[in-house]
Amino acid sequence: MAKKLIVKDRERCIGCYSCMFACTRTWHGAVGIEKSAMRVKNYPGVEGAFSVRVCQACKDPECAAACPTGALRVSKRGFGVELVKELCTHCRKCIKACAANALQWDEQEQVPIVCHHCGVCVRYCPTKVLAMEEVD
Repeated sequence: MAKKLIVKDRERCIGCYSCMFACTRTWHGAVGIEKSAMRVKNYPGVEGAFSVRVCQACKDPECAAACPTGALRVSKRGFGVELVKELCTHCRKCIKACAANALQWDEQEQVPIVCHHCGVCVRYCPTKVLAMEEVD
């Protein structure tokens, strides 16, 4: 059965960005966090509190529906999205349409950064904030 990425326990996040580094390295061969498909940010004015945003793996994703060219479409797994870079017109409508505000934008490539729900971020999270959950 297919699995999707979930935030299991946000309060355990220590803001180490290991998940973001792992994602960027695995999918883009780069060092850094800019190309990560997820975002960890600290809450302003609250020491030690972090928000963790990941793709919600929607069955009917608004981001894909907003794409005028079909560059962003429902994944073959039946949840989440996949990107066909050649069709992307860089309009960012997908970014604006994501209700969870979880879809990231690659400033260098000028395309959305899609979560593949591969679980590499889960393996590198030292505090078990993230998990993989079976999809019905």
